[in-house]
Amino acid sequence: MSKSMKVAVIGSGYVGLVAAVCFAEIGHEVICIDNDESKVQALQGGDSLIHEEYLTELLDRYRNKAVTFTTNLADATKACDVVFIAVGTPQSETGDADLSYVESVTSEIARSITKYTVLVEKSTVPVYTNEWVTRTLQRNGVKRELFDVVSNPEFLREGTAVSDFLHPDRIVVGSDSKRAADLLEALYLPLTSGEYYNRIDAIGGHCSAAAPPQLLLTSTKSAEIIKHASNAYLAMKISFINSVANLCEATDANVEQVARGIGLDARIGPRFLSPGIGYGGSCFPKDVAAFRSVAEHLGLDFGLLKEVQKVNELQLQRFFAKVRSAMWTLRGKKLAVLGLAFKGGTDDIRDSPAIELVKMLLAEGCVVTAYDPAATTRAKAVLPPSHEMRYAADAYEAASGADALLVLTDWKDFAHLDLDKLGKVMQYPTVVDGRNIFDPEKMAAHGFHYLSIGRPGVYPERIQ
Repeated sequence: MSKSMKVAVIGSGYVGLVAAVCFAEIGHEVICIDNDESKVQALQGGDSLIHEEYLTELLDRYRNKAVTFTTNLADATKACDVVFIAVGTPQSETGDADLSYVESVTSEIARSITKYTVLVEKSTVPVYTNEWVTRTLQRNGVKRELFDVVSNPEFLREGTAVSDFLHPDRIVVGSDSKRAADLLEALYLPLTSGEYYNRIDAIGGHCSAAAPPQLLLTSTKSAEIIKHASNAYLAMKISFINSVANLCEATDANVEQVARGIGLDARIGPRFLSPGIGYGGSCFPKDVAAFRSVAEHLGLDFGLLKEVQKVNELQLQRFFAKVRSAMWTLRGKKLAVLGLAFKGGTDDIRDSPAIELVKMLLAEGCVVTAYDPAATTRAKAVLPPSHEMRYAADAYEAASGADALLVLTDWKDFAHLDLDKLGKVMQYPTVVDGRNIFDPEKMAAHGFHYLSIGRPGVYPERIQ
């Protein structure tokens, strides 16, 4: 039987908030700390602040009970045996990860340690961060026997982060201390023992009591590299299939058939072989840049990552050119946009290729009407409503009177739109699909001029 532990999580963003409620879900007592008083008050009142499946449900279940929210880092540090650092590590102008928030929090923690405490790097950080956290604690007067620093990288996908936490492919714990490793192993025991999955109210996923997740123990440096290497590899797969899609377009081949043929190879697998307008979000762009920067600082040429970044940047330009070719000219065109988040299932617009494309269209003199199931509020902060930039309540309102419709985010709901209704409300039935959510033959049968990524375009015999 696993034992309940007291856990502090610093940061209430995508990683921190999900970690906090999920630790509570598996039986621990959690204090979530943020220095933003307004965010803390919102969370105390039940506002999850971000769009994530199951997050609101768990927050309602544990808020102000097994999970409390505060701005008082000192008291939380003193009360807990394990302190997770889940603050932002944004990309700096040089491409490095900006670790100033990690350093600041570490210095504050140092002033509050009165007993043995394990600090856990949950934020995505470059190799050697563990050593710098250790030095910072010692420079602030903390005796070495009072702490250990562990790397426990997260592998959460926005939109499915709660499920990913509770049903992980693996749990990586990087520690150079057996005492700290044992503590983390006990923390995750409800998952690794399979105990959690026997609960009637357990959130479903691919793990089970018979097939629980594996806990992988490594050195701290290996764990730090595992996170960056994982994200860089996934970004590489996306850029690779986008390059293959471009070749397919040039030869009238079908990238979906090609991707299936590739993905059936057990050495490769089918995941992340879906072409589109490029990767975005808060992780892949900055993590690829940071991983490449780490290599360069160590005198290593990781040129492969440079090409991954280049392909990703060019993919958006290619899609923009596809839109232009479908419209002949862009100035004055009324365009419907479906999707503003960087991916479906989230309201995150950070480094969203959809947002960048809309900016490019507005610069060309287009009038854009956009709809996103979750990201509209965030989008309005960077694309304020105006005569040229409008927001709709649903996909059909966005498409009303449009010269063309652009699919920019892979929301599942978009694939189930009523195509007859969609065609009737549009000025011209032209769809440029950047996520390949529609079937070309079906689109042709409904009278659409349909262009997608890496597949031959379809042109109905007559446009009604």
